[in-house]
Amino acid sequence: MANDKQEKVHNIDGQELKESDLSAEQHFHKNHIISLRNKISKLQFEIDDLIPGLQHHEQAMIDATKQKVEKSLSEKS
Repeated sequence: MANDKQEKVHNIDGQELKESDLSAEQHFHKNHIISLRNKISKLQFEIDDLIPGLQHHEQAMIDATKQKVEKSLSEKS
């Protein structure tokens, strides 16, 4: 049975390099790049998830402050 799996090729600065042609240093950097991209993606997902909650509480604070000011003004009248 022939191995139909093709070797992974990386495009580095316009040059195509096979996975097996990468040096130990290149593998080291490639693995860090992959790890950092994954972490950034995960953190961006979390930020996108957190922003609506932040906006909700900011708006609630503004509304509560307006209500307090309006109540205070109406009591002085």
